[in-house]
Amino acid sequence: MEESIVIKMMTSVKCTACGQKYHANDVQILSRHQNIYFIQVSCSACHARYLITAALKYGADPEIVTDLTENELPESNPYSAPEANDVLDMHSYLKHFNGDFASLFSGKKV
Repeated sequence: MEESIVIKMMTSVKCTACGQKYHANDVQILSRHQNIYFIQVSCSACHARYLITAALKYGADPEIVTDLTENELPESNPYSAPEANDVLDMHSYLKHFNGDFASLFSGKKV
């Protein structure tokens, strides 16, 4: 079961030589020691080979690293999916956005 997770993770990675995504048959798990995997990937496009070490960690939620104060942190789950109104609001905003990111991030009202 865990091996299939490792292989699935590796199919989301791109070859550093040519940028092609790895396919499941490009991934070979060489060995495993507890939660550490030693993996060989061979790019089917450019034939480059890499040795990768990956560690899987289960259990606690990931630590949130932020410079926000406790009062600034959102009260809701920061990993919750956007709701339909969030998507509609963003669509409306982008529909009228002129592309001026400098003004957008300067903090000045335009």
